[in-house]
Amino acid sequence: MYKSKEISEVARLFMPIGLENMNRVKLMNRTDTKFWFHQERLPGILKSIREDYYILEIDEKSLLPYSTVYYDTGSDKMYLEHHNGRLNRYKVRRRKYLVSGLSFLEVKFKTNKGKTLKSRITTDELYEEFKEGEVSFLNTHTPYDAESLEPVLSNSFSRITLVNKNFKERCTIDLNLQFKAGFNEQNVENLVIVEIKSERKTEASSLADALKAQHIHASGFSKYCIGRALTDPSLKRNRLKQKLRILEKTIHEDHSINTLTQSL
Repeated sequence: MYKSKEISEVARLFMPIGLENMNRVKLMNRTDTKFWFHQERLPGILKSIREDYYILEIDEKSLLPYSTVYYDTGSDKMYLEHHNGRLNRYKVRRRKYLVSGLSFLEVKFKTNKGKTLKSRITTDELYEEFKEGEVSFLNTHTPYDAESLEPVLSNSFSRITLVNKNFKERCTIDLNLQFKAGFNEQNVENLVIVEIKSERKTEASSLADALKAQHIHASGFSKYCIGRALTDPSLKRNRLKQKLRILEKTIHEDHSINTLTQSL
């Protein structure tokens, strides 16, 4: 398990920001850069950037739990398009923010220019079936017929959200990641996934600089694709083998990862 007490103590060094001020940095049309590493390195990185960022706080909590359900076609088209490196690809999910109680149905579209466009509507819960308004939303924002989509993966994790004090950058830090598909569950507890979101890659980033100083380099990480590969050994995974092996090395003490990657 990650050191929640130590991370919570470091989080208190940041000046808090509430949800009402997050609208200033929604970044629904943005560039994403991801990094991932072992959780023991996180407290020191956070300490080094505490003067440059606000931290999202809800009900006096800054380490916030999330739940997600991902959808795909019966032929796993969205997974395979991502696996095969196709540009202009989609992701469909429901996400619930457990502390605030907010739930959204979201579509993420990755363009061939490297931009991520996100559209979403509010929902009541993490229902598996789509309601009438949700069907219309999906048919408008994706090339898929909503009736062809089915839930294929769920995950849960805890997230720290940072906002640069210039309001041009938002960063998410995900920990305690767990995947579930049917009766198959996989925990990736020692991993930290950092995502830096900005309008342009050229924006200055104290967090990116701090990661670079620790020799942590940007590397793509799709929670959807990794989660599916870990929970469904029958899926195509040629292009994910190297990443899964690096993941195993990064969190080498996680024996569930070791068992899976030995069969790749």
